[in-house]
Amino acid sequence: MRVAVIGATGHIGTYLVPRLVRAGHEVVALSRGNREPYQPAPEWASVQQVAVDREAEDAEGSFGSRIAALEADAVIDLICFTAGSARQLVDALRPSRPLLLHCGSIWVHGPALRVPVTEDEPRTPFGEYGTGKAEIEALLLREARSGGVPAVVLHPGHITGPGWQVINPAGNLDPAVWARLAQSEPLALPDQGLGILHHVHADDVAQAFERALTRPAAVGSSFHVVSAEAMTLRGLAAGAAAWFGREPVLDLVDWAEFEARAGADHAMTTREHVVRSIAASIDRARDILGYAPRYSSLQALQEALRWLAANGRVDVGGQQF
Repeated sequence: MRVAVIGATGHIGTYLVPRLVRAGHEVVALSRGNREPYQPAPEWASVQQVAVDREAEDAEGSFGSRIAALEADAVIDLICFTAGSARQLVDALRPSRPLLLHCGSIWVHGPALRVPVTEDEPRTPFGEYGTGKAEIEALLLREARSGGVPAVVLHPGHITGPGWQVINPAGNLDPAVWARLAQSEPLALPDQGLGILHHVHADDVAQAFERALTRPAAVGSSFHVVSAEAMTLRGLAAGAAAWFGREPVLDLVDWAEFEARAGADHAMTTREHVVRSIAASIDRARDILGYAPRYSSLQALQEALRWLAANGRVDVGGQQF
């Protein structure tokens, strides 16, 4: 297949593009062109790379036609965040009807009524990001089910891997959290540490996109793409501390105290995750896509932390883990 990947050098594309090349596909990689993928791979040498500013071209109404002109058999859209942007792309692709794979988010769900959350749960998103992704999902599935552009929506959890700061066991991006766990220093957690996070390694997300390309039964459906098991904050803290042969020292505090210790920005990020506490089912992805995550949440986080420590982004006291 000729496959156009929009947002090709980001977290998912870093792993997806080499996978597609190895599978024998012809790949057109679209990105802003201002940085390299997070991990090098020889397969990039055989990829056609195209620089594109989606935001600017969406604003002038030319982005959809730019993608349609590539005459791809499949378009993988990793960076669409508004229904207006999705609609422009769909309208341009409708005459040729390539397969359209969209990257959504488990944040199309709000606080869960049942766990694990399945894809059939009514959408109750809140906040700009989750609401936007739910609107896009509804638009694309209507399009596919009415005989228009065939579309599939994949909803990743907290995308994790080497090369960037990842959501830590406190539910935020504070690098000091890792240092506290590595050195047995007290770590404050809100809500008894029972907030839930559902991580996924970026390569497992890439695996799901690769599989969706060749699963006709997936068209018109959405799929959760996460690790096999969600974990609580305290479970993640215990797992991470164990890498260093330690037990976590947890201070279970109220939200006011947590904000005082973590800082307003980090506390807000934690609250955004904890208030949702999404544990997502992957049964549908397993059954229809053949999705089989290689990484548990802790394995994905450990690989990410090793990169952060090796590159001076986190101080774990020189400990090996």
